Amino acid sequence: MSEVVSPAPAWQESIFQSLKQANVRQVAYVPDAGHAHVIRRVQADKQMRDIVLTTEEEGVALATGAWLGGERAVLLMQSSGVGNCINMFSLLQSCRIPFLTLVTMRGEYAEFNNWQCPMGEATPAALELMGFKVMRANDPAEVEDLIGAALDAAFEGGQQVALLLSQRLIGRKKWIAK
Repeated sequence: MSEVVSPAPAWQESIFQSLKQANVRQVAYVPDAGHAHVIRRVQADKQMRDIVLTTEEEGVALATGAWLGGERAVLLMQSSGVGNCINMFSLLQSCRIPFLTLVTMRGEYAEFNNWQCPMGEATPAALELMGFKVMRANDPAEVEDLIGAALDAAFEGGQQVALLLSQRLIGRKKWIAK
């Protein structure tokens, strides 16, 4: 039996295209279904490098090293990973490193796993406390503009930026018994 893969929503492709146009060369991530389309597109692109992490805070160090080495990197993570990065975020502030993370949100719309709720609820405030400019995409029509604004704020404006991709935007997650 073969798996049927439905085409990705246009907003997911616009994220990949925006990263490519902004000369992002490294994309770090802990595997996440909400970022799967972008990850697959990066893996297939010879000008970009995907880096699988064991924990999200490694992505902060990787993006810092990429910037110091003259390249742009982006960290893809789920809201549960934000808590893992809090201490490493101080590196970005102390060294004034431009940084962009795209965060798929959990603990919101139709959440089935109550373990995701506390960090999902705390994510925006935690990022703001660490000095991040926080943007949020709730509607597919606003994603392209927001990713462009986030890339500019980070790599042209020198800011630390988090673009939150709401759980409603990503869609419901369900456990599937096999």
